[in-house]
Amino acid sequence: MSTSHVEKDIGIEGFASTHLGIGGSIKHSPEDFTVEELLLDGSRVKSTYDPPSRSEEKDRYLICLLVKQDWDTITAIHIIARQLGIHEERIQAMGLKDKRAVTAQYISIENIKMIELKRITTKGLTVQPLRYSPNMMFPQMLYGNAFKIVIRQIPLSHSAITNRMNAMLDSLRSLGGFPNFFGHQRFGVTRPITHKVGRALAEGDLKQAVLVFLANYSAWEHPQARLARIRLSESSDFKTALEEFPKNLAYERLLLSYLQKHPEDFTGALRELPIQLRRLFLQAYQSYLFNRFLSERAKRGIPIEKPQKGDYVLKADSNRLPSRSYVKATSRNLETLRRSVKKGEMFVALPLIGFRQSPSDGLQGEIEASVLQRENITQQHFLTPSLPEVSAGGGLRATVARVQNLSFEMPMNDEQNPAKRKLGLGFTLHRGCYATVFLRELMKPHNLAEAGF
Repeated sequence: MSTSHVEKDIGIEGFASTHLGIGGSIKHSPEDFTVEELLLDGSRVKSTYDPPSRSEEKDRYLICLLVKQDWDTITAIHIIARQLGIHEERIQAMGLKDKRAVTAQYISIENIKMIELKRITTKGLTVQPLRYSPNMMFPQMLYGNAFKIVIRQIPLSHSAITNRMNAMLDSLRSLGGFPNFFGHQRFGVTRPITHKVGRALAEGDLKQAVLVFLANYSAWEHPQARLARIRLSESSDFKTALEEFPKNLAYERLLLSYLQKHPEDFTGALRELPIQLRRLFLQAYQSYLFNRFLSERAKRGIPIEKPQKGDYVLKADSNRLPSRSYVKATSRNLETLRRSVKKGEMFVALPLIGFRQSPSDGLQGEIEASVLQRENITQQHFLTPSLPEVSAGGGLRATVARVQNLSFEMPMNDEQNPAKRKLGLGFTLHRGCYATVFLRELMKPHNLAEAGF
C-alpha cells in the first residue's frame, strides 16, 4: 500500500499492515486529542493539584504542570519565559507535545517563586505549581504518554469499522507494535521543512538553512503566508518581507527583524531562535535519515522486529524501556537475541547518525551506506563548527513501538458529521513514540492535511 508524497518527503514509505484503513480525520478540536505524561515512578499528570509550601522555596527548581491547547511546546516555553522575564533555558520539559491538542506535561523552572507564575496570562497556557525540588525535570524521568483520541468523519458502517480495526490490530500484534517512524510533527505538519533546514546546517550552508526556513512554502499553509514566502524567495528583501509576513509567524519575524539590520549574518539570525528549535533542525534531519533507513529495510523484506547479523540490539531497562546499552548481532548470538526480542527483553534498533554514532553492519549497514551516499552525508557533517551548540552526536532508536493499554469504544454516529461515524481510542506509548504514526496505520489516510495530521 503506497504512501502520500508528503510522507515520502519525510522518509516514510509503506505500512506495516496491508489491511484497509478506517479513514476519517483527527484533531477536529483540541479536546479530540488529549495527552498526559506518565513518569517512571508511576505518577501521571493530573489537572488537580495541591500548591507547594512556601517553606520549600529554598529548593532550586519549581516543578509545574503545564496544560496547553493549540500551542506547541517550544513556543509555549518561549512565551512563558518571556512573561516571567527569564531566559528560556531555565525552563525544562521532558518532551515535545502536539500543538492541535490538549496536553498536560511536567516542566521545571529554575529559581522562580510561585507568585511569579501569575504573570503568565496567555490564552491556552496554564502553569500550575506542584512542588519544589533540588533537581530539574529531564527526559529520562519520562516513561511515556497516555493518549485519548477521537477519530471523526469515518465513512464506514459500524460493523465495517470494527472488522477493519480488529484485522489491523491482529496484524500489528504479530509485529509486536508498529514501525517506530518519527512522526509528522517532527518535520512540520503544514510545512514539513524542519529536516531540510537541518540538512543545510549539516552541509554548513547557514544561508541556505535560513532561506529554507523563511521562503520554502507549502500549498497547505495560509495564502498570505505562502505569498509572503514566494515574494521573499524572488526578492531576498528582508525588510519588505518583515512588513509582509503575518504576525503569527513569530519565529520567521525574529529572523527577518535581525536580517534587515544584518543581512549577511546568518549565524546571528539563527541564534535569534530558541535553542530548542535550533537543535531540532539537525535532529529532524537525523530523524529523516532514520525513517529512510527503516522504510528501506521494510521495502527489502527484512523483518524490522527480528534481529539480523550486523544489527544493533538495545537492552530493555528495569521499566522495559529501550536503554542505551546495546549489543551487535552476530552469527554466534543471533538466535539468543531473537528470543530476547520476542520476549520483550530487547529491541532491534537503527542508528540516529551523528558524529558519535556509527552505522549498522551487515545488510542494514549496506542500506544505511546507500542512503548516506545518496544524501552525500557522513557522520562528521553532524559536527557544525559555525553553530556548535546544535551539533548532534546521535544514538539508537528501536524499530518497533509497542502499544500498551489499548482500548477502543464501539463506533458511534458522529454528532458533528451526521452521515459519518466516530471512534474513541485510548492507549499508552513509550517516550519518543508518536501517536500519529500509530493512527496512520489504522486510518491509512490518503491526504494527511485533510485527515488532520
